[in-house]
Amino acid sequence: MNSSIPVEHSDPVNAAILAVSEDLIAGFQRHPFHVIAEKSEVPLETVIERIRAMVEAGVVRRVRQTLLATKLAHGALVAWKVPEEKLNAAFDFMAKEDPFSGHVVIRSTDTEVSGSGYRLWTTLKVPVGESLDFHATTLLRLTGATEYLLMPANGVFALGVGHTRRKVLEPGAKADEPAVMMTTTAVDLTAEEWDVLLALKEELSLDEIGETPWDKRAEIAGVSLERFCEVAETLNQKKVIGRFSTFLEHVKPSASGERVTRFNGLFHWAVPKGREVEAGGEVGRHFCMTHAYWREGGPQFGNVNIMGVMHGTEKDRVLEHKAAIDLHLAAAGIPVSYTNVFWGGRSEIKPSEISPKVYAAWHSTHGDV
Repeated sequence: MNSSIPVEHSDPVNAAILAVSEDLIAGFQRHPFHVIAEKSEVPLETVIERIRAMVEAGVVRRVRQTLLATKLAHGALVAWKVPEEKLNAAFDFMAKEDPFSGHVVIRSTDTEVSGSGYRLWTTLKVPVGESLDFHATTLLRLTGATEYLLMPANGVFALGVGHTRRKVLEPGAKADEPAVMMTTTAVDLTAEEWDVLLALKEELSLDEIGETPWDKRAEIAGVSLERFCEVAETLNQKKVIGRFSTFLEHVKPSASGERVTRFNGLFHWAVPKGREVEAGGEVGRHFCMTHAYWREGGPQFGNVNIMGVMHGTEKDRVLEHKAAIDLHLAAAGIPVSYTNVFWGGRSEIKPSEISPKVYAAWHSTHGDV
């Protein structure tokens, strides 16, 4: 790596690139780096040079085409009760040994409240036709956890990252209209579509971060580049393609000690039954929210049904954003019977595997362990 190339996310040119490349390149793009260059108004050669350098430096942890996995697999947020002495070992297993667990986070609350005993939180996905309960029960046995609660998404109101552009947001900044809920109904794909999808989703190597990133992926899928792009565009129409994204390392500090974020808060709200779509739309319209869902937490979590995540460098600022959302919900006439923040501590973020073949192989290995 050329040591003269700035790699910190706060460098003005890098910040301009990242403000676009984190979560504003929607769907499948034949030439995604050209689109980043156009939207960021940074020359293409510089975009490619800077993203490569940030990946080599570990500032960007991966570059990849994301999928809307809610359309491709059964998924849930999972809260785990684990004996304290087994907590870190369970974390390690979920993060390193289970490809179907994505975000793995140890969380805590400021006070002892409903659900405080659930310290380990993960996202879990299994291929369509497989059982979330079966996989979670296997993980429970393998990790020594004593209990788990599955919270599948009934609807999605916000799904993005954009740490760079969210740093300057004022509390209460929101869209003119409520967020529209995305559904989680799975779609059927052909064998060729699966081949292209599985080749498309893997993170790009340094060599692939360039003007033509999909050449090798077409070879992997066993089709021509033109056919690869045609199938990917069909997948786009089926709404299973997410965004093309550069994922910042937002948990660990860079080599020079800079951090993208320091605090991530999982916000909980319990609103009246029948008003989940309305409330989720009002929460999801706030630009600070990287994720917002309708999930049912049940009595273990004060009957919470709206959840969302926000990241920030200062804890008080994160709480100011939440207070602004609370005030907005009250002004909209949506009563909240319970609310709380679960703070993220140790965490590992990785994309969840969705391949049926990988799932079968994993369970053949771990089924009798």
